Amino acid sequence: MTEQEQRLDQLAQDVLRLSRSILLVNLRFLDAALSQFTYSPAPGLLATDGQRIYYDAKLLLRSYRQEQKRPVRDYLHMVLHCVFRHNFVNTLLDLNCWDLACDMAVEAIINELNLQSTASVRRHRQASLLEQVQSEVAPLTAEKIYRYYLDQHLSPDQIALLREDFCADDHRIWYLPPKQATALTGHAGEGSSAQGGGDPNGEKDGDGSASDQTSQTLQTHWNAKASLPQIWKDIAERIQTDLETFSKQRGDQAGGLLQSLRAVNREKYDYTAFLKKFAVLGEAMKVSDDEFDYIFYTYGLKLYGNMPLIEPLEYKEVKRIREFVVAIDTSGSVAGELVQKFMQKTYNILKQEESYFKKINLHMIQCDAEIQEDVKITSQEEFERYIQTVQMRGFGGTDFRPVFSYVEELRRAKEFHNLKGLIYLTDGYGVFPEKKPDYSTAFVFINERYEIPDVPPWAIKLVLEPEEI
Repeated sequence: MTEQEQRLDQLAQDVLRLSRSILLVNLRFLDAALSQFTYSPAPGLLATDGQRIYYDAKLLLRSYRQEQKRPVRDYLHMVLHCVFRHNFVNTLLDLNCWDLACDMAVEAIINELNLQSTASVRRHRQASLLEQVQSEVAPLTAEKIYRYYLDQHLSPDQIALLREDFCADDHRIWYLPPKQATALTGHAGEGSSAQGGGDPNGEKDGDGSASDQTSQTLQTHWNAKASLPQIWKDIAERIQTDLETFSKQRGDQAGGLLQSLRAVNREKYDYTAFLKKFAVLGEAMKVSDDEFDYIFYTYGLKLYGNMPLIEPLEYKEVKRIREFVVAIDTSGSVAGELVQKFMQKTYNILKQEESYFKKINLHMIQCDAEIQEDVKITSQEEFERYIQTVQMRGFGGTDFRPVFSYVEELRRAKEFHNLKGLIYLTDGYGVFPEKKPDYSTAFVFINERYEIPDVPPWAIKLVLEPEEI
């Protein structure tokens, strides 16, 4: 590197450090995220892999001269990519569409934060398209935007055109294996200097060849990359906690950021496993493989003709769902199509082998502020017919208490003999009972706003996205 190049590189790093300091002053809750990066020069690039920010000094300084606030905005753009773990993604996705979705998601958040230090002309060019997407997608997470545009079957050229006003950094490094990433950035990963190539002290380990050292360096880099998703997950959870507690004074400014963090940090649940928690023990005509010894059994039959040597345990207790209640909130906030999908999924789980009795006692209850309908289902066939013909009733306010009172009436009337549990599908905005019932209760929320209220301590809370049903 010539003296002039060194001077330009130093100026570029000064711009990056200044951008970081400005963001730190304005967004204290991002301190952990902002402190994660080192800077590495790379020809023709502005990019990050979650560890480093790669930059081309000439390009960076040129953009700084043209628009002084742009490097600050671009820096925040890359930080938010990492916070939402956009760069740790399955490469089987439509990568062009994913790039667009990620850029739109972080730019929308930057616009909402409305910092003077990130003001940019590109914000005004983004406004109409963001307004259009927001009318169809909520919240504006990369995952939801991706599905929105994927359904439109846009060509690569159309996607590229849409991305022009949102693009800030190069995403290619996200998808490359170590060797190709090294070729792109000129940086060999962990153990390299800022200028790349070799040990920081310029020393070799033992008698190892240059190729061996390169291989080791790439492996180290690969291992480091493997741990990065967890590091950024921890950072994202810390930011969410900070916004929900200490940084509430930011008010609506960070509302979109907090909403998106809740979405990305939310654990994914397996509704199949969840429903099986409501299983009860019941005896079924099934051989117990754990206790049935075919060798001794058949030997006895061979020896005595019709008498097994050892009488086996030919039955075992299996978990089957026999008696439970499904309550549907029909206050108007839970869409009928989602309800039908939920019931269909519930039915598909129940009819699986070893999870369903031939005869069941299932009550499907619709309720808003009062009981609207109770349909008793005693077989798979009845369940199938109900799903096909069900109509939503009610659409008033939401009160959960009538369902629990009604279930108690059914129990007193001996309608249930061994009620295992109640599953309540709702958006969560209603009055909960104060007293814990004698059976397990689960509230299943289908909510795209991620503003889920707390349920009583005696209840189970399950949050599902519509696409998880």
